[in-house]
Amino acid sequence: MTLTVTELAIARGGVPVLERLNFALQPGKALILRGPNGIGKTTLLRTLAGLQPPIAGRVEGAEDKIAYASHSDGIKPTLTVVENLAFWSSVFGANDIQPALDAYALNELADRNAGNLSAGQKRRLGLARMLVTGRPIWMLDEPTVSLDKNAVKMFADAVRAHLGQGGSALIATHIDLGLDGEVLDVGPNKAKPKPIDDFDGGFL
Repeated sequence: MTLTVTELAIARGGVPVLERLNFALQPGKALILRGPNGIGKTTLLRTLAGLQPPIAGRVEGAEDKIAYASHSDGIKPTLTVVENLAFWSSVFGANDIQPALDAYALNELADRNAGNLSAGQKRRLGLARMLVTGRPIWMLDEPTVSLDKNAVKMFADAVRAHLGQGGSALIATHIDLGLDGEVLDVGPNKAKPKPIDDFDGGFL
C-alpha cells in the first residue's frame, strides 16, 4: 500500500508550520525525514498517523495501515516486558510476540516490570511494539533516542526486515542509520507567516 501526500499543510497549536508537502511512501521503501528542530517533523508524523487533522491537502492510503512510535515509549510501567507486548499484540489482533523479543534482545528482561528498565531498555521495548502491530507503514519519531550503538543496529535491522517484507517506514532522525532510503527534507516547506494587517494583530 502506497501512502500518498498531496499539497498537505499542517499546523501546531493553530499556527501553520509546513505547507505544500507532496510525496509518496511506497512498499519496501524508507523515507528519512529531515529538517531543523521545531520545523514540524513531529507534527507531520502525528498528522499522517491521524492524531490531528491537516489544514489543507490529502493523505491517501493511510487508513488502518499506520503504526506510530512517538517520543514517548508507549509502555505501561507496572506490566512486565512480556505483558506490555502481549497487550499491544491483543490491541492489533496479532499473536506471536517472540519475534519482537528476539529482535530487540528482550528475552532476558521478559519478566521484569517495564518501570524498572533503563531508559535504553524502555526504548527498545517501545520500538518492539511496532513488530506486533502487523501494520505495513511505520512512522517513527527520533526512534534512536537513549539507544546505545548495539541497540541502534537492532533497530536498523528491524526496519530492514520490515522493508524486506514489503513494509515501509517514515523516520524522523538526525543520525545515519545506514538504511537504503531517500531523504525527505521539509525545510523548503516551512509555512510562510501570515501577514499582520493591523497593529493589534501583532499582539494576538
